[in-house]
Order: sequence, then C-alpha cells, then structure tokens
Amino acid sequence: MATPATHPLPNSRTEPDGSAVIRVLSYNIRSMRDDEDALARVIRACRPDLVFVQEAPRFFRWRKHAARLAAQSELVVLSGGATAAGPLLLCSLRATVERTEDVLLPLTPGLHRRGFATAVVRIGGARIGLLSCHLSLQSDERYAQAGMLLDRLAAMGVPHAIAAGDINERPTGRSFRRLAAELQDCWAVGPWGGEYTSTPSEPHQRIDAIFATEGVEVLGCGVPLDLPGIREEDLRAATDHLPVLAALRIPAARSGS
Repeated sequence: MATPATHPLPNSRTEPDGSAVIRVLSYNIRSMRDDEDALARVIRACRPDLVFVQEAPRFFRWRKHAARLAAQSELVVLSGGATAAGPLLLCSLRATVERTEDVLLPLTPGLHRRGFATAVVRIGGARIGLLSCHLSLQSDERYAQAGMLLDRLAAMGVPHAIAAGDINERPTGRSFRRLAAELQDCWAVGPWGGEYTSTPSEPHQRIDAIFATEGVEVLGCGVPLDLPGIREEDLRAATDHLPVLAALRIPAARSGS
C-alpha cells in the first residue's frame, strides 16, 4: 500500500515555460440531494481549476441546479449534466474552452444510461482533454465502458488528458485495472491525503479516481481530509462519496499541438 505524502498540495500556477500546475477535483454529488451548502464549501476549499462531477441533476430544471452549484462553488459550467446522463464538468475562469462534447454510451436494456462529459481546454500554455465518467454497476458493461473511455481519450487529439470519476469498482477490479494499464492512476503515483472514497461515514474502499495520460506529472492525489477549510461534518453532509483532489503539472503544448 502506498504511503501518502504529508506535504501541502501545491497551489495552481503557470510556470515560466508555460506549463500549468492545476488542481483537479472528482466528486460524486448524488444529484445534489444532500446539503448543498456543505457541498459548495467542500468544493471551494479545494480551490479547483477543474471539477469532474458525477450524478449531477438530470431531471426537472437540471441546468438551473448545475448553474447554482457552479455559482456557489465560484466556478462555471463547462459541459455535461443530463445531456451526458449525469457526468458534468465545471471549471474556473483560468480555463479557456476550446470545445465540448457530451457523449451518450450504448444503452443496455434494464440498466441506467451512462455517458461522458468531455472537453478540451487551455490553461496557461497547456492544452488538456477532459472526461468525466460514472461507469456501470454491471461488470461486463463497466469493462466495455472502460474501453470506450480509453478510445474517447485517444480520439481527442490532445497531447495530455485527464479522466476522472466514479469507477464503481476497486483498483483490483478488471475495469479499474484496464484503465490503470493505459493511464496513470494518480493516487497510486502520488498518494496524498486519504485513500478511501466510500462512504463518508465509514471510508473503506476506493471506487473514485483521477487518471492522467503519460507526461502529466502527478504532484499529489487523494481525499482532502486535512485541507484548510475542509470540515469532517461537511464531508459527511455533502453527499455519499468523498471527493478526490489532485495537483497535476501539465506540460506546455508544442506549437501546433
């Protein structure tokens, strides 16, 4: 088992060479059915540049709910929501948006529809592909969706990419292992903070994760238990998952990439 680092997580910044140090948050928010104020406080305390949301509101006035969450978190809506079957992307004004696309995955009869919220953004001199996901509860469908995720990242045509979300599986599972074979599992590479993401009242398993392509430097990744501004009561009240926060250094894109 990896030993988490105890140093403070780096703050966001742009390096002289154009590379970008960014904070990335992945969070299953259970359709905002819990304490919205606590949820917003947790997100604000993490000071993220990018938030990969799962289980965003999908029904009546879902855009209004997503906009409210973004405003309370001092962010803006980037893409996703009901049009991606739940995954959502939020970003700070540090990000310049190049394009977005919401992707619906093949529907298996009797199971929930799944999708990806995707985007390409520029931060500093870095160009980054983004994908928020919430994979299936059913093993075979989940494994197929892991392959679709990898294919989608490869098709983005970007030098570096980040995928994050609720994998619905522990790292020993075959779908998680399929992702980790092609991407960096950021907790495994740079453990920081807490490991387990489910459940807030009794953390015992890691089923939420942030992945990054090769070339992205992982400066730290984990559950932000001791981050300034994070309160245990807020983590328990906000939703039924714990968030995953990572600090990543993204190299500056070469000319034409």
